[in-house]
Amino acid sequence: MTKNFKTLPVYILLSVLSLPLVIMYAYLVIDTFTVTTPGSLVPGPFTLHNWRFLWEPAKPGQASIWAATLNTFLFAGGTMLIVLMTSATAGYALSRLRMPMRSFMLAGLIMLHAFPTVTLIISVFLILQIIGLYDTLIGVILVRAALDLPLGVWIMKGFYDNVPWEIEMAGVQDGASRFTVWWRLILPQIQPGLAALGIFSFLQAWSEFILPQVLAPGANAQVLSVYMQAVVKSETQMDFTLFKTIGLFYTLPVVVIYLIFNKKLMNIYGGGTKG
Repeated sequence: MTKNFKTLPVYILLSVLSLPLVIMYAYLVIDTFTVTTPGSLVPGPFTLHNWRFLWEPAKPGQASIWAATLNTFLFAGGTMLIVLMTSATAGYALSRLRMPMRSFMLAGLIMLHAFPTVTLIISVFLILQIIGLYDTLIGVILVRAALDLPLGVWIMKGFYDNVPWEIEMAGVQDGASRFTVWWRLILPQIQPGLAALGIFSFLQAWSEFILPQVLAPGANAQVLSVYMQAVVKSETQMDFTLFKTIGLFYTLPVVVIYLIFNKKLMNIYGGGTKG
């Protein structure tokens, strides 16, 4: 009971500081479902007119909201799978195997991660045109995954380093193959790292704008970030309420993912233990 009273002022202070953000987001949601008068703090009558993009047909040269949503899920999900599979195996190899030029490879990964996306966009654009993946969702997925891999491999190597060798050696001594040991004994120990890396790579791709805009500008590969930009360009008079509504629709999956995987993210530093 005494401990609760000691933390009570902290909770009160955090609540007061967070109140403006809560009010701002509350008004954002209310505005999307009401007819609001500019400058007025009182919500107007209820309406679904701001959500008309959900059922209106797509404009010429622009994908529908549902096609853009599907493309965004494919883009983010494909990037996440590639990053997870490659980082999980490459991180294990760099952590456990004493391969030649290992230090050079680790230093190279850090250097690759240091280059901003904008500095590579022209060379990536030319490569995708040469191999025939320009203006395709697959091409953008491969580029986004390649940019995320250096950090992903480094993160997974750190988690593997924290797993005691005794767990792996016990499996090998019992006659299990190296792959079986990795799959059944090592991977369960680094689940928090896999979950965190998967979520971060998914959200990174979900919010990506520059790569889809430059490398896949066509309607067939349009994602939600590019869809929002196209809505702004196509409107002769900017409808800020419509833009806010699309932005709220764009944000909902991120909120759901955070609520589902919140405990995994809080346990990111949980690792293997000696047994």
